Amino acid sequence: MIDPTRRVMLTGSAAATAMVAAEFAAPAARAAAPPIGKQAPGFYRYKVGTAEVTVLTDGARWFPLTESYVVSAPIGEVRKALEAAYLPPDRMIHHYAPIVVNIGSKVVLIDTGNGPGAFAQTKGELGQLPANLKVAGIDPSDVDLVVISHFHADHVNGLLDANNKLAFANAEVLVPAAEWKFWMDDGEMSRASKGRMEDLFKNNRRVFDALGRKVTPYEWKKELAPGLMPLATVGHCIGHTSFMLSSGSASLYIQSDVTNHPDLFARHPDWAASFDQDPVQAVATRRMVYDMLVSDRLLVQGFHYPFPGLAHVEKAEGGYRVVPMPWNPTI
Repeated sequence: MIDPTRRVMLTGSAAATAMVAAEFAAPAARAAAPPIGKQAPGFYRYKVGTAEVTVLTDGARWFPLTESYVVSAPIGEVRKALEAAYLPPDRMIHHYAPIVVNIGSKVVLIDTGNGPGAFAQTKGELGQLPANLKVAGIDPSDVDLVVISHFHADHVNGLLDANNKLAFANAEVLVPAAEWKFWMDDGEMSRASKGRMEDLFKNNRRVFDALGRKVTPYEWKKELAPGLMPLATVGHCIGHTSFMLSSGSASLYIQSDVTNHPDLFARHPDWAASFDQDPVQAVATRRMVYDMLVSDRLLVQGFHYPFPGLAHVEKAEGGYRVVPMPWNPTI
């Protein structure tokens, strides 16, 4: 066998290089496709026993962090907590996620999001519930019960559609009796402080007067539908309510606003927010609920957790850590 000469090897190498270059040459330039510029529909489903839960994002919105956002901690500490969670130190984000529970005999919507007014005002960042109900295959007319956890705008404004009518035509609207009594009391309204509290009274009258005040007040610890139990978690407001959903041996704790963003208020449970009506009670309730979630290893669904908001809770560094459940491709 004759060894190839250096000249032959170099010639062959150059030819091979030329062939490879020709094969992988860049195609002729063409116009780039424009960016799509919008997210996918926002819903997620899972089962609790035989009950089917559909989480529906109503959107999320960034806003500047202010000195008054956390009333019981220096803003420097709040900024450090945000940075520790890989979030901007000068901005805050709120997430919103109502849920639909199909328990077979009833289709139940828990809270209604920010409503059509917020959708228009924020150019679609908030008020996404109706669109996500549609893509999730849930017709608003199929909702049997709308259960309200408390009377803040991001939970009640979606009761009304753009025509100021009940957005869920066939639904009975259930509200916490303690919330109803407080917000519909003219004396309480006359004593409301200027600003946020006065505005909340006006907004609640706007919403419920549009419905002709046709609601059914409910009491805590009295089942609202098979397996759905309302529980007092006061502090965030007078009648704030969370829920336990039970089906067979499975349970889910639906925490409403026991915490807002978990990287602040679960990690630092003794911090109170400016929107907590009774800050001392809100902190006590948070500790009580989260200790229970840890000891009972309960799944928790958080209205203000990052979407889809399904998680477990564990003890961590004097507070709690929210551990998101992995995304499940099947139900």
